[in-house]
Amino acid sequence: MKLVCQFLVVVMFTGAVPCYGNSVKKQNSRTKLHSTTDWRIQPSFTLDTVCSLNVLTGDPFYVRYYKDEYARFEPQLTPDVRAALANLKRKIKDENKNIISAFLALYFSATDDRNLSDMLDTLKNSEKMRKNLKKTNFYSESGWQLYESVKGDLRTVLLFLKTSQFENYWKQNILPKVERKIADIRKDLPNYNVVTEVERLLGFRLPSDKLTVYILNYSQPHGIRVTGLRFLTDAAYPFKIVMRNAVHEPMHPPYNLARDRELKETLDSLRADAFLMDKVNNHNPAFGYNSFEGFIEEDCVQALEQVINEKFKVEVEARKRWKENDAGMHVFAVALYSVMKEQKFDGERETFRDFLIRMIHTGKLKAGSIQAIYDTFYSQRAS
Repeated sequence: MKLVCQFLVVVMFTGAVPCYGNSVKKQNSRTKLHSTTDWRIQPSFTLDTVCSLNVLTGDPFYVRYYKDEYARFEPQLTPDVRAALANLKRKIKDENKNIISAFLALYFSATDDRNLSDMLDTLKNSEKMRKNLKKTNFYSESGWQLYESVKGDLRTVLLFLKTSQFENYWKQNILPKVERKIADIRKDLPNYNVVTEVERLLGFRLPSDKLTVYILNYSQPHGIRVTGLRFLTDAAYPFKIVMRNAVHEPMHPPYNLARDRELKETLDSLRADAFLMDKVNNHNPAFGYNSFEGFIEEDCVQALEQVINEKFKVEVEARKRWKENDAGMHVFAVALYSVMKEQKFDGERETFRDFLIRMIHTGKLKAGSIQAIYDTFYSQRAS
């Protein structure tokens, strides 16, 4: 696993809407936070199947991780299946700047599907999926229309996988590897109280203290948040990357932008920062985060995550991380992390949302300041 290529993906924010303070947190609010993390770790054939579609499209961005797997299945692809896979890539990735695995894993995580027959039934009648998605903040009409537009192509591909005995192949060749990984990391997870640390920094209670980790085979190079307090990671990742995924994903979203006009207006002021907007507009879209809002949210989570990773001693050194990760695009994460360190932000006196607004309003993170903070960060020696 090349750390330089490992990154995290979120399609939209999720879960029950948490409570956000408008200023300094009340002293007794600490008693409302969870005190433990209830770890759940398991495989998922359904989610691994939709992740495998990245590879089956022949996209070089993914084939490099799965050369042998692609060489095994590519000769079996019929012209109809090749056309369907090409359509999936065109509609989801090329035209909508999304990630096939992240988009479809999100939608199928809102089902109880366990095998290809279940998935095909869901494609015939997706109302239960839609109803479940509408219970979360994942749902949007535009996203649903995109899902509807690819159902025919997805059905063609899933029928191919069923005919080619992919499910048996997965059970015989993939599942044992995944189960070994689960057994290897399960014993160490209780040592890390992720939920409490996340809540402490964000300043609000997560929907649950149950954190579910799906170990997959085809999710490289991503870590993906799905419905509920659940995320996908890969069996190829070492324990520290799994932990970094576990810290990162529950933080999405770190604020409720859709219902917070003050925060939205404050963040929108950063659009005047040319250094930042160059990264927003000109990064490789295969990395994800292809909207201003998504880019800023991701960088906020990365900065927060780095603080917890350092406490857990599973971090990548900050300068190395942001110089190499996703071709160095996360410049706002660098600036925010620098200011958090300078101000000794720990979530004790104010929520992250309030801290972020205050730092922008007081000029610490205002538009036009990001490059200077970034340059100073990289001119210093790593401590």
